[in-house]
Amino acid sequence: MVFNLSEQNSIANQFLAELRDQDIQRDRMRFRKNMERLGEIMAYEVSKRLLYGTRIVETPLSKTRINVLKQEPLLVTILRAGLPYFQGFINVFDRADAAFVGAYRDEFAHELTVRTEYITTPPLTGREVILIDPMLATGRSATDAINLLIKKGGVPLHLHVVALVAAPEGIKQLAQHVNVPYSLWTCAIDENLNDKFYIVPGLGDAGDLSYGTKL
Repeated sequence: MVFNLSEQNSIANQFLAELRDQDIQRDRMRFRKNMERLGEIMAYEVSKRLLYGTRIVETPLSKTRINVLKQEPLLVTILRAGLPYFQGFINVFDRADAAFVGAYRDEFAHELTVRTEYITTPPLTGREVILIDPMLATGRSATDAINLLIKKGGVPLHLHVVALVAAPEGIKQLAQHVNVPYSLWTCAIDENLNDKFYIVPGLGDAGDLSYGTKL
């Protein structure tokens, strides 16, 4: 399943427009806040597909039955660009366990190279897992992270990959290399990748725009 939030009109489009706007991007705090806002909106959308059970709640006047989550999902983010987006999800799933993956693109390699050198995670087996990665470009960092998570934490019940912006190449990479049940959630599907493997029109480097240019 591929869910594209931009196919429907909502305030999310305003936040995404501000993320893309090179003038508004100069306000680093606003850039991070818009990522967080979209994280909250996407968390709400993903929540509709999670597993629920009935709970009896006692109010001051009576008792009522309410459908609530059977279990909080496990939230995974890829450092560092994913942190503001992740914050939106953990605002919503505020009791969720969290896992972190350190991955980066080697800018000095002769060809596209993604290095994954750090991972910490609770057990994944039988759980709903949400992988939070703002830019699904080539899809290499996402699929590498998924493989490492499964190797270390076990096979999830279902994997939800959530991206702010996705490229067709990244969507194809997931389809070819993810071997567990998964869904893709994104705010927009863009045109393609350029010769430096950046999404076009995209929004630039989310990590740099959030925290400053890395050395």
